Amino acid sequence: MNSPHLTDAAFGPDPGRWPLPTAQTTSDLWLRAVAAGGQGRYGAARADLDALLRREPGGRLASLALSTHASFLRQTGWHGLARGWDGWAWARSGGDPECAIDALVGLAADALGVGRFSASATLLERAEGLHRRADALPARLAVRLAWVRAELAMVTGDGTAAVAHARRGVELAESAVPDLRRHRIKSEVVLAAALCCAGDLDASREVADAALAASATHGLVPLQWAVASLLVDVGSAVQSASEVAGVRDLSDAFVTRHGGRWNRS
Repeated sequence: MNSPHLTDAAFGPDPGRWPLPTAQTTSDLWLRAVAAGGQGRYGAARADLDALLRREPGGRLASLALSTHASFLRQTGWHGLARGWDGWAWARSGGDPECAIDALVGLAADALGVGRFSASATLLERAEGLHRRADALPARLAVRLAWVRAELAMVTGDGTAAVAHARRGVELAESAVPDLRRHRIKSEVVLAAALCCAGDLDASREVADAALAASATHGLVPLQWAVASLLVDVGSAVQSASEVAGVRDLSDAFVTRHGGRWNRS
């Protein structure tokens, strides 16, 4: 049985818990990695994923671990490198729909990040088809689909569609049981970016300010960096430009100190 504390940290109401409990099972290693990565502690997260893959190089948990590794690379701007890890995750997904959808959504996000927008749309359609046909899937998968749909709409200049998909992600995350706290906050970050894309800067600023406060409360440093980067451009209603830039820079440095490597190109 998985540790309930690790489940709450990875996919529940306690995403900022640190230090994390020791892993008792291989599944616990994945939960620890997800939780640590959400906090920007990428070195610790990769160590747990490496331990998992040594114990279980194939099958369901291996696929989830590979998808998770890919997500860490994307969060620091390495979409091209992430594509290989997501491809390996897909190859190991077998008949497991959760693994397959995770890998396909990851591949769609990777394609988006390197400008292959048609490929991204095709991969999302394939993931959505699997999602419709499967039963009893984790709520997080539908939320992830909404995020990448919103991001694809943003980079292709469709602000209206971006806001619609982003709001869908917020609704799905807020209604999820158990409480997907990290997903709720990231959904707000995606919505803030979508509102900016649609030209509604006042609404974008309001949502982003709230998301910055929530990500700070829960120690979600990569989300702090992302939303502070947005607020540097649109302006915060509650903090000065120098304060917001300071949050962004401190978050950047935290990630670097904890094993992350930013793609500065």
